[in-house]
Amino acid sequence: MNNEKVHNRHCPPCGQSPSIVFIITRADDLGGAQVHVRDLAAALVEQGEQVLVLAGGDGVLFEELKARQVPCRKLEELIHPLQPFRDWRAFKEIRAVLQELKPALVTTHSNKAGLLGRLAARILNIPVIHTSHGFLFSGRKSTPAGRFYRLIEKVGALAASKVVAVSENEFEIACSLEVIPAHKMRVIHNGLPDMGEEYRADPLLEPPGLVMVARFEKPKDHETLFKALSGLKNRAWTLRLVGEGSGLQPAKRLAEQLNVSDRVSFLGMRDDVPAILASAQVFVLSSKREGFPISILEAMRAGLPVVSSAVGGTAEAVEDNQTGLLFKPGEARELQTALARLLDEPFLRQQMGRAGRRRFLEKFTMDQMVEKTKALYSELTVYDDR
Repeated sequence: MNNEKVHNRHCPPCGQSPSIVFIITRADDLGGAQVHVRDLAAALVEQGEQVLVLAGGDGVLFEELKARQVPCRKLEELIHPLQPFRDWRAFKEIRAVLQELKPALVTTHSNKAGLLGRLAARILNIPVIHTSHGFLFSGRKSTPAGRFYRLIEKVGALAASKVVAVSENEFEIACSLEVIPAHKMRVIHNGLPDMGEEYRADPLLEPPGLVMVARFEKPKDHETLFKALSGLKNRAWTLRLVGEGSGLQPAKRLAEQLNVSDRVSFLGMRDDVPAILASAQVFVLSSKREGFPISILEAMRAGLPVVSSAVGGTAEAVEDNQTGLLFKPGEARELQTALARLLDEPFLRQQMGRAGRRRFLEKFTMDQMVEKTKALYSELTVYDDR
């Protein structure tokens, strides 16, 4: 492989093509899709698989992959915003790279890379699996945007060998709207590697610290969280927010307007999320739309009780009144009530946190996800015999 073409990144050993190529749109973000790709690719590399991650842009994902000895390569034309002419060049670039590498299997992640990667692999007759980390048509059944996204996903589904949904909820939505045939889909919940005792939280500590890990974008709905907390000023609490995005400055202004800014810390993008979670007492997620959020699994792994909006597959991770509390998305009063209950009852926080960690170990470990994923890979290809 030409070393100049890998842009100073790792590449598979000389003379060897990767058996599995991951494609994702953005390397400058570390959201749920990027964490999924990072951890799954790293687990496969540890098992001796020849893996390569292709991504657009540059940034934190490549650094995370490099730290885990995962080969990666930048796609020059693949960018996040919709730009038809640039996207056409990105498609041709992906097709050319796959033609050069001749992998046994392609696995795509995120929406633009998912469509372009599936089409390129299909043309080259390479088996391709797309993992949806949240269908964009979910919750948009009657809107023009929803119809557009359904059409795009129908096209993508035609090109895919299989489509992985990260929750039963996503599977049911795609089937009920007749976007993807059930026989083409497989549900594989996200999983995470476990971590040491130093990353366990103590929910009993007072005053309780709240934490939310999410991009500052409209679907994450920080507004509802701030409104809920504005009604809890008579209680002791602090809130730390991990993430960046276009909604960061508006969120800061809203916190000022609601007079909660003195208790809210905006931490930006962080690479020490497990440590931040370990120092918290309650995890909260106020999203209006989710697939199957990895941040909730991170909180459960740390032994934190979870307060989350009941969207997407969150109820498949969080058992209401057992490992946490669920509320209707956008309902600040419901969120306020749930938070008040946990702020007032430290032993309930501890009980739910312990139950959440047990559930994580039973259902959502990295080993479980890798086993199911490799079984699917083996159905489509003999990549493991290369």
